[in-house]
Amino acid sequence: MTTPSASTSEGQRLWAIVGATGTGKSDLALDLADALRREGNAAEIVNADAMQLYRGMDIGTAKLPVDERRSIPHHLFDVREVRDDAAVAWYQPRARQAVFDIWSRGGDAILVGGSGLYVSSVIYDFRFPPRDPTVRRRLESELEAHGAAALLERLRALDPETARRVDPRNDRRIVRALEVIEQGGTTHGAALPEKPTLWHADTRVIGLHVDRSALVERLDARVDRMWESGLVDEVRMLREQGLEAGTTAPRAIGYAQALGQLDGRLSESEAIAETQALTRRYARRQASWFKRYPEIRWLEPPVDAEALLRG
Repeated sequence: MTTPSASTSEGQRLWAIVGATGTGKSDLALDLADALRREGNAAEIVNADAMQLYRGMDIGTAKLPVDERRSIPHHLFDVREVRDDAAVAWYQPRARQAVFDIWSRGGDAILVGGSGLYVSSVIYDFRFPPRDPTVRRRLESELEAHGAAALLERLRALDPETARRVDPRNDRRIVRALEVIEQGGTTHGAALPEKPTLWHADTRVIGLHVDRSALVERLDARVDRMWESGLVDEVRMLREQGLEAGTTAPRAIGYAQALGQLDGRLSESEAIAETQALTRRYARRQASWFKRYPEIRWLEPPVDAEALLRG
């Protein structure tokens, strides 16, 4: 799947609203779209949260309900089944096509989400190396036989920088990095290029920052609400739709713990506590990722969208 060059869309802007989970990105995206629309700009929103791609994964991803989207078009939400993979190489051309389509309708595109590699794949000139199914199957067999730690050690020997940045629990990322290396390529790994080049010249990157102590309190409370709102029932339903057959969705924070609770491996309190700890850790990784964006403008919520347009 190919997309038109961003250089053909002069005059339209690409906004990216990023930051750690729980910082209010969705609210600001709506406010910004409203402000733009009041000016006659037909702004629309594009998802950059890997887990919000999945149909039915609503409570655990804090997905904005359709009736709260203020009639603003939203793209790349609920476009994958839970048994499907959601690799960034699949996402990038579809997100860029959505952006270009918005531009063709005369509006600004607002990319919103906290999945760092997904955001980067859209706003920067990321090009993904080819896949080799034979190499992938062999590496996955080695993963099953020897575990992720053995493959990570191999990655450390071949590409120490990528090994340092990759999440050691992310089996898929480790396998993918080794697959690329075995094809003689260099992996983007879990990092930005040293000097990233913007895909579209008029890109405005807004980062939302919340004080760490306040964010931790907010995130812990949100996890409590997820359980109160029926996350376990949501996971029970998704299990019937093939959740555990997927390679991405069942590993999502909260969903993996709810599965553990359903299986009796975790009590409810243990599942909640583990989800809170992993969410806090994920938020730290997100903040570290976005701090490397040279164009980012950090703001503390609440943000006045009208003032944002003026400044």
